Amino acid sequence: MMCSILQKAGQNLFPRVMTQRLVSTSGVHNEIFKVQSAEDFETKVKKSDKVVIVDFFATWCNPCKMLTPRLESIVGEKAGAVKLAKVDIDEHSELALDYEVAAVPVLMAMKGGKVVNRMVGLQDTDKLRAWIDKTVEDNK
Repeated sequence: MMCSILQKAGQNLFPRVMTQRLVSTSGVHNEIFKVQSAEDFETKVKKSDKVVIVDFFATWCNPCKMLTPRLESIVGEKAGAVKLAKVDIDEHSELALDYEVAAVPVLMAMKGGKVVNRMVGLQDTDKLRAWIDKTVEDNK
């Protein structure tokens, strides 16, 4: 949007390549998704045959912002063994209440519609990786 506004003003500050949208062809983005509705949560999380890490977050939460790249990196390393579902508690407060989320960030591991593991707060990458590895291994 910004590029087109600057171009219309006669100030083409960005090369043509910068205005094109890049599309990833990796499968990682299919394993990371933002929950859009309660029905979406039911279909993609509760009925998943894989372990799904549910990240309850808020856009205004700084620890949540710090946790996101760590989580996405680890899920990317797992090559499809686990999925990551992002749930914005301000958009889906009913889900947060259903799963007793009192503070964010909260991570829940779910398999077959049941919570199999839970972690609260900002964690370092090594602790997250160990938690996810153990959860996936225990729930194969």
